[in-house]
Amino acid sequence: MKQELASLCEKFIENRDTIKGAFAWDSAYIYPVCAAIFTDKGQLAEVEQMRRCRDILREQTGIFSNFRGTVKLAMISMLAVDGNPEGKLQKSLYVYNALKRLFFTSSYLPLASMIIADMAEPGVYEEIAGRTRHIYDLMKAEHPFLTSGEDSVFAALLALSELTDEQIAKESEKCYEILKSDFFSGNAVQSLSHVLALGEGSAQEKCERTIELYRGLKSNGHKYGTSYELPTLGVLALLPLELDVLIEELAEIDGFLSGQKGFGVWGTGKKQRLMYAGMLLASYYIGQEGSPVMTSAAIGSTISLIAAQQAAMCAAVAASSAAAASSGSAD
Repeated sequence: MKQELASLCEKFIENRDTIKGAFAWDSAYIYPVCAAIFTDKGQLAEVEQMRRCRDILREQTGIFSNFRGTVKLAMISMLAVDGNPEGKLQKSLYVYNALKRLFFTSSYLPLASMIIADMAEPGVYEEIAGRTRHIYDLMKAEHPFLTSGEDSVFAALLALSELTDEQIAKESEKCYEILKSDFFSGNAVQSLSHVLALGEGSAQEKCERTIELYRGLKSNGHKYGTSYELPTLGVLALLPLELDVLIEELAEIDGFLSGQKGFGVWGTGKKQRLMYAGMLLASYYIGQEGSPVMTSAAIGSTISLIAAQQAAMCAAVAASSAAAASSGSAD
């Protein structure tokens, strides 16, 4: 494994252990995705900063706020990686209120709000909120039974695209039609199609490459998950790298994680572990200073990759939060 990639993996494990130690009463499902938030930014989690952000969240939101619901630890992590957490939360709350006027409130809206606050200028928040609702409505029109609150996150990312709403909907639907015969979970395929719609290239090319990557991993003994793990697979397929390289490096990271506490036989399932490996590999190639992809990619492609990566990260956060809530209610 490349030394830089090994360092990233070690940082991920250190972040998970730090977060777990500081927030011991949260769910085991949440710790790895929060660790990935820090690792993606090239940062080590600092307990005092996280506690400070927790206090900021308590001060600026009510006890029943969705910012303090199942996604609370993810919200704290997303604030903690920012140099100005108070300002970030204020902007996110502004976006949230704009979205709340257009959507039924849900635990997914805070995620969408924080993404928009991160990636857009304040002057266009209202416009993007409106686009988010329109894109969501277009999704709902195509797939009334599949589209639900979690898709508001994807709609928010798609609303940041330079494509028109209709182009976005058409591209997503093309991807969905191509992918649905290979991956049988309608919800997961819809999420994957949204991620691929953010990437450059034709729908046919993007989908065929994703399917080829999935099959290549499977033939090498690494069966990738076909539920909420799929958006991350889409991000990897969008990277301008040879598939053999992606498969080899993903296997190396998975091998490293399998030897870590909590990721072995009695820990996280193999499919989830492979998704975390994919998140780390995507982080290595997207936005990491001096990474071979980012030094050669065109600026438009870079922005598309970052948006796709954020969408996949949020899908993992949302799914982990839902799993944590389900686990808690079953206890």
